[in-house]
Amino acid sequence: MNHYIEGQFDAVVIGAGHAGCEAALALARTGFNTAMLTLNLDSIAFMACNPSIGGTAKGQIVREIDALGGEMGVNADGALLQIRMLNRGKGAAVQSLRGQEDKNYYHTLMKKTLENTPNLKILQGEAVEILTDSEQKTVTGVKTAYGGVLECKCVVVATGVYLNGSIIAGEWRQNSGPNGFQSAASGLTENLIKLGFTVRRFKTGTPARVDARTIDFEKLDIQDGETDIYPFSYLSERVPQKQTPCYLTYTNEKTHDIIRANLHRSPLYGGLIKGTGPRYCPSIEDKVVRFSDKERHQLFLEPEGADTNEIYVQGMSTSLPHDVQKAMYRTVKGLENCEIMRYAYAIEYDCIDSLDFYPTLEYKKIKGLYTAGQINGTSGYEEAAAQGLIAGLNASLAMRGEDPLILSRDDGYIGVLIDDLVTKGTNEPYRMMTSRAEYRIVLRQDNPDFRLTEKGRKAGLVTDQRYKVYLDRVEQYNKATEEMKVSVKPKECENLIAKYGYAKANTALTKADLVRRGIPLKDIIEEFGGFDGISKEILDTVEIDAKYEGYLQKGLDQIEKAKRLEEKLLPEDIDYMQINGLRLEARQKLDKIRPKNLGQAGRISGVSPADIAVLMVYLKR
Repeated sequence: MNHYIEGQFDAVVIGAGHAGCEAALALARTGFNTAMLTLNLDSIAFMACNPSIGGTAKGQIVREIDALGGEMGVNADGALLQIRMLNRGKGAAVQSLRGQEDKNYYHTLMKKTLENTPNLKILQGEAVEILTDSEQKTVTGVKTAYGGVLECKCVVVATGVYLNGSIIAGEWRQNSGPNGFQSAASGLTENLIKLGFTVRRFKTGTPARVDARTIDFEKLDIQDGETDIYPFSYLSERVPQKQTPCYLTYTNEKTHDIIRANLHRSPLYGGLIKGTGPRYCPSIEDKVVRFSDKERHQLFLEPEGADTNEIYVQGMSTSLPHDVQKAMYRTVKGLENCEIMRYAYAIEYDCIDSLDFYPTLEYKKIKGLYTAGQINGTSGYEEAAAQGLIAGLNASLAMRGEDPLILSRDDGYIGVLIDDLVTKGTNEPYRMMTSRAEYRIVLRQDNPDFRLTEKGRKAGLVTDQRYKVYLDRVEQYNKATEEMKVSVKPKECENLIAKYGYAKANTALTKADLVRRGIPLKDIIEEFGGFDGISKEILDTVEIDAKYEGYLQKGLDQIEKAKRLEEKLLPEDIDYMQINGLRLEARQKLDKIRPKNLGQAGRISGVSPADIAVLMVYLKR
């Protein structure tokens, strides 16, 4: 095949899913001539599974992406059908935004943003080889299936579930990307293996889409959105005041009987599916087998868009044959006469071992080669977008000769996500949850800009407009914090305290003291005034900070303690195999992962506190 030079670029991004979009924008917006290569222009930012953004812990990630200067939050707000705050009845640390999106419009908006971004060229084509200088161990370009060469200094691989993608339902299998109409990428895996990557096979799945006109919504519980909450992005003014409802229903014993009777036809149980599936998002047949004592499983009916009758049946993903699917879905209340428009399927794909890359998401063996998203073994649009942003920014910073952006576990959920991947690795599709973050009381979704916007600004991605919004919020926060220190005499707050059943105060109390006694800040403002010109969102933050002050202090103390270990850097050329006091397993793990510091070394599975003590002695020597 003839080769020709397609063009010269600073960077090439392979893939235009949620990771690819953030990586390409981060590179182009920081001044680098970037090419984005995608199998199909119609699948840019495509929501292959759930038509939603956010969710538990994921809402925090979207707002962190936004605080750093990324696009996902802006785009999600632009395509919102409905938005809600999850876990309202629980503590502030686990509350998360979740938005239903118009999936076609989400794609359209992101494509328009990319097309109108200076320094960015979008090209339809399949990448089959990452070209490298074998002596220098550096990236030199990307070759397409057609034979075009895109010369470049760095590459971000964000191939999602397209690498040798294969969709399966019953005994039927088709080599394809998600949704059936997109082709799979078959050429790149072999090249990645040649470059030294460890490749493994993962699997995920999606439920059927049913025709809204064939659903009896009267029988179902309605779930409306909320109009009085803040949006995902700090640049968006407010959430839509007119929102589309979702509906709630359940499986039942009839559903479960059909599934049990057809387990022998399930590729999951018949051995046709070899890939490892996501533990936290199991298929309906998996739920029925694993939780056999449960009489029913909750399902959400979610609109796929304002311009379509397709309804996504969340909670009922499956790879059972089509005839079984039809019978199974029709046992559900409200779906008795439903017509399936797209059948459910499982998808298997190639991904890499996340221990193969640094916390910058750069591959350990080749300079300038970064990976992001589902290729790294994660699941979820939000996790993918976060990695795309970090990979793109670090590629940009490296080309500028500046220090990398490495977020620690106390900086944000993005820091937790990447640290888990590069330190512990993952043997199944990784999904972010609040329980993974030990400092979640600090990493709330009301404060990501206070944690991350200065870092995004320093990295060159936060625009003047975004920075101004942040500075205004800091000013309001400082003003509100001072107002919280204002004292109220015992006599003045007697009625308010009595209203909430507390004993009389003998000394003056600050407004923060009253909040700590369980009195809502809005009641305190009603009674004593103050807080003029402070937004509701900032009021929420200062109220949470006051209410959880003790826990926050404890969290900050833990962070300080952990930082002392993070500051003890390990030499890059350290030979772990020669350190006598280390156990063999610890030597092997440390040699493979090559942690940056003692803190990271201590989080590696198979490295014990005794091994860390040995390393400390070694460092002192």
